[in-house]
Amino acid sequence: MKPLVAVVGPTASGKSDLGLEIAMARRGEIINLDASQIYRGMDIGTAKTPACERGGVPHHMIDLLEVRQSASVAEFQQLARAAIDEVRERDHLPVCVGGSGLYVRAVLEDLEFPRTDPALRARLEAELERVGAAALHARLASVDARAAAAIVPGNTRRVVRALEVLELTGRPFAAVLPQHARREPDVRIGLTVPRELLLVRIRERVQRMWAAGLVDEVRWLEAQGLRQGRTAPKALGYQQVLAFLAGECSETAALEATVAGTVKFARRQMQWFRRDQAIQWLEFDDPRLLQRALALIDAAPAQPH
Repeated sequence: MKPLVAVVGPTASGKSDLGLEIAMARRGEIINLDASQIYRGMDIGTAKTPACERGGVPHHMIDLLEVRQSASVAEFQQLARAAIDEVRERDHLPVCVGGSGLYVRAVLEDLEFPRTDPALRARLEAELERVGAAALHARLASVDARAAAAIVPGNTRRVVRALEVLELTGRPFAAVLPQHARREPDVRIGLTVPRELLLVRIRERVQRMWAAGLVDEVRWLEAQGLRQGRTAPKALGYQQVLAFLAGECSETAALEATVAGTVKFARRQMQWFRRDQAIQWLEFDDPRLLQRALALIDAAPAQPH
């Protein structure tokens, strides 16, 4: 059985391109592990590879939900693992690609997520509306300092989830995530980009998104119920453009806020992935990048069926 492959790293590092090249070279199929590409219509702002540029390679875990819907990490985990099994039934290589660290761990490792409680979640979300993001984050810090340090105040979904887990289990959020334990042997390839160059690439990417019509995309999605969603409207770029459309800031300010938010996100991505000792790092602009990646994959022992 072919080993599971994962291509990870910060946004704008070229993960999608390398993943597609690997898939084309080794009869593979792409398993998306980006939390936002699961939504239909969120194409430009998530840098979703257009169908015409996929070289005939099947892509899974994209365009599954409407923007009004939401999916938990546990649901994403179940769907992604099912997609991996389907790829293997065809004797193809599953190539996982994504920069959402928790989602990568959820699919590749033995993680079980605490249940959710709709009534408790609703109460916490009502508290969020009443007291604001900063106050709720401060409450989290008072009861689970480690979780609060790892979650920025603006990521209200994760703040609410951390408080929910604490009330449901009586244990801090970090305590329910065990140490890295692979579900099966895999090959994890990470892409590195020098910090200053990454900042340039992020700004160029955001500017390309604007030029490609991100504002019009968000305007159309708003009509489809984007603002009513729980997770989709908080995605980078979409949140900022929604603020612009609501008259809360100028379009230039929305673009700059997207750049700044993406830079912060990229830093958190690298902090997350650097803790994973299983990742084998390659330079994003290595002229022999594909060959080096394929060598790592080919060196991995085949797994028994």
